[in-house]
Amino acid sequence: MQWETVIGLEVHVQLATRSKIFSGASTAFGAEPNTQACAVDLGLPGVLPVLNEAAVAMAVKFGLAIHAEIPEVSVFDRKNYFYPDLPKGYQTSQMYQPIVGAGVVEITLEDGTTKPIRVHHAHLEEDAGKSLHELFSSGKGHGMTGIDLNRAGTPLLEIVSEPDMRSAKEAAAYLKAIHSIVTYLGISDGNMAEGSMRCDVNVSVRPKGQEAFGTRAEIKNVNSFRFVERAIAFEVERQIELLEDGGKVVQETRLFDPERDETRSMRTKEEANDYRYFPCPDLLPVVLDKAYIDHLRDNLPELPAEKRARFENELGLSAYDASVLSATREMADYFDEVREVCGDAKQAANWVQGELAGALNRENLAIKDSPVSARQLGELVARVLDDTINGKAAKQVFQALWNGQGTSADDIIEAQGLKQVTDTGAIEAMIDQVIADSPAQVAQYRDAEPDKRGKMIGYFVGQVMKASRGTANPQQVNELLKQKLDALC
Repeated sequence: MQWETVIGLEVHVQLATRSKIFSGASTAFGAEPNTQACAVDLGLPGVLPVLNEAAVAMAVKFGLAIHAEIPEVSVFDRKNYFYPDLPKGYQTSQMYQPIVGAGVVEITLEDGTTKPIRVHHAHLEEDAGKSLHELFSSGKGHGMTGIDLNRAGTPLLEIVSEPDMRSAKEAAAYLKAIHSIVTYLGISDGNMAEGSMRCDVNVSVRPKGQEAFGTRAEIKNVNSFRFVERAIAFEVERQIELLEDGGKVVQETRLFDPERDETRSMRTKEEANDYRYFPCPDLLPVVLDKAYIDHLRDNLPELPAEKRARFENELGLSAYDASVLSATREMADYFDEVREVCGDAKQAANWVQGELAGALNRENLAIKDSPVSARQLGELVARVLDDTINGKAAKQVFQALWNGQGTSADDIIEAQGLKQVTDTGAIEAMIDQVIADSPAQVAQYRDAEPDKRGKMIGYFVGQVMKASRGTANPQQVNELLKQKLDALC
């Protein structure tokens, strides 16, 4: 039997506010446990929450970026459950009237085609604390769990997709698209390693051609693009094997174990009514007027799809180059500055994706941490374009910039004597000397068939470039050598 995979994602994005969603406590990452949880976050008697307007603005910006409906009124609800890292005994969330309605995120597939993925809604909520099992893995307190409530009350935007994805690759592409949008907007740093973005993956399978969905399993808190693909691959295989052996898939919550590369059962899946949702009595409905929404819309940055289209249509880049260079805001901004400095989009794209990307990969660095600034690289590319240096010398200059051996391409070119020799007389003198020193090779060239001489000229080019210490203009060297050698035939 042929099976079809059905996938939906619930992406939790930590919003980049300086304080929490209902209190003034800090959201800074890395503080000592339980030093950033105040009375409001803990739900102590007599305190009341106050909604953080910055979180509202960030949520609306996301909705506008995915062309979603922005309801005039949204309401906060209490989601009631009991767990050690939830000190209030409930989570303030939005169930019935979320702040962002239906929208669409377009993903790019491996073959270059695009596919729209529907977003059902996005809602604001507060994060819970964190259980720390590893603190007591040995020694005093072995077998116990610590609770860090620093995250309690941190603002989250939960983005809920429709079950429109049909493969692990599509799910990863959707997650990357969400990551790109929120980082372009500046509403989240998207750092999955620090928990700023994580997702729950809903997976089911059904016989190909069947309209009804199969029973789904939810894989909780997956925190990398690679893990999303691996978790889905395992879960799909598990469900298919179970069904083909005559079993049934149980609706449950599962956890992905990256070390064993498998999912395992955590608990049976709850339904909405298990949480006894009801409107939060401490928070008024949020009412957004048209002027507020229009102001946020007018101040949106250029978004990934728009930037990709500009790179293709205005700058003449290929669809592939445009897609790679617009993948992150940092990459796009870096490329744009290189292009503006050197004046050539294609050469800027080649250097950013080639020499720079290779160096970043070798050192495992993000582009924001590049030792070579966009201005420095743009000036280097400009020196190649105006024939100040050739390609080989340019790579030497790049390496010197990377190693901090100079502040600009011009300084390094001058200090290392890399300026390209374009004086015809000087190049001819070097060519004449090479020809005089290579009688055997000249004889072979003269005796060769005309159509085979092209390959033989490489020896002479190499000798001239060696004599010039790599500074001779290669194009001039080739042209002049051919003229002089052919004249001897």
